[in-house]
Amino acid sequence: MTPVTVEGERTTKPAEPARRGVVGRLSWGLADQAASSLSNFVVGVYLARSLGLTAFGVFSLAWVTYGVVLNVSRGLATDPLVVRFSGVPESSWRGAVARSSGTALLVGAGIGTVCLVAGLSIRGQVGAAFAALGVVLPGLLLQDAWRYSFFAAGVGRKAFVNDVVWALALVPAMVAAASVGTVPAFLLAWGGSAAVAAAYGWYQSGIRPRPAGVREWHRDHRDLGYRYLAENIGVSGASQIRAYGLGAIVGVGAVGVIRGAELLLGPFLAVLMGLSLVTVAEAARVLRQAPRRLARFCFLLGGGQAVAALSWGAALLLVPDRLGAFVLGDVWRGSAELIVPVTLSVAGAGLGTGAAAGLRALAAARRSLRCQLFASACYVAGGLGGAVAGGTAGSAWGAAAASVCGSAVWWSQLRAALRERHDHPIPK
Repeated sequence: MTPVTVEGERTTKPAEPARRGVVGRLSWGLADQAASSLSNFVVGVYLARSLGLTAFGVFSLAWVTYGVVLNVSRGLATDPLVVRFSGVPESSWRGAVARSSGTALLVGAGIGTVCLVAGLSIRGQVGAAFAALGVVLPGLLLQDAWRYSFFAAGVGRKAFVNDVVWALALVPAMVAAASVGTVPAFLLAWGGSAAVAAAYGWYQSGIRPRPAGVREWHRDHRDLGYRYLAENIGVSGASQIRAYGLGAIVGVGAVGVIRGAELLLGPFLAVLMGLSLVTVAEAARVLRQAPRRLARFCFLLGGGQAVAALSWGAALLLVPDRLGAFVLGDVWRGSAELIVPVTLSVAGAGLGTGAAAGLRALAAARRSLRCQLFASACYVAGGLGGAVAGGTAGSAWGAAAASVCGSAVWWSQLRAALRERHDHPIPK
């Protein structure tokens, strides 16, 4: 196995090579997210067409639950890794990755067992979906942990290759699942192919995950881990509460309609979900090498994403109904009506992630936690309040308003954190 060569062991580099390094790492990050978003988009479209509105709503509930578990794993395992082990000597990185990936694997096994037992107890279509999700969670979380590890080391090309392996494994898995045609079959195919990529990530890194090191990892990084855990649960937990609440208020089909509209914004949603793979590590490097450039870096990052999301949403408004129905089937009619509010929601979130990356790099966990809790509360209130007032469309507009308000809070807290750092610099 070829060991990963960690970039950034020297703290002083000429300006131009440093800029080329940043561009190279961000380019690999964009390539990785493109591979991830494309595979997620294709899978989502295929399932929307194959399963129908109600079954696709059931799959969406499992998908949202996976997002919660993924963010639990990131908060405990990989977020502290990216903040504290980006651009460090290889020996430090390898030891941290062994413990971090072991933590992710243990989280997947523990919560996966709970999902499996709960699914078998619930029974029915929803229960079977959650049982299948429980089986595949360990592989899904370990694959995600490798991606974070590679970006912390500055070797994003390996994360890109790993996502390509997952996409290639998805093809025969989905063909096999299509012969069964049920939600659990598709979930097992999706998660099973992720397990293939997780095994390949073990080969790429040459590092064996150490679940036995979880206690040590938790002890050394609990100051960040607890807060990032609460922050991440706020993100995905709010989405889950909104999805479950929307299903109860309007119906499970409404969850599928919202998910269909989000699929249309898939490239940007995937970037947002995995943004910290690249930007937190890069912001940490900017902070170490040129602290005064951090605010500008965050603004360009967030503003660029917001503009890109608005441009994509504007293009979606020009899509003919015939083409939309071909892509999403029965889901298209309801989803097309939500393009504007969902686009605004994604643009607001994109703008906010620039500030969030800065707060993570500054290790300002208290401030970022306050921001996320406020944003999550707004999201739940807007999404469910809108659903009561205006059904599915009202929920989408409520979530959009919440996203814009949350972004404003993120930026106000980043400004305060930068002022605090300037007034009370950390002694060298």
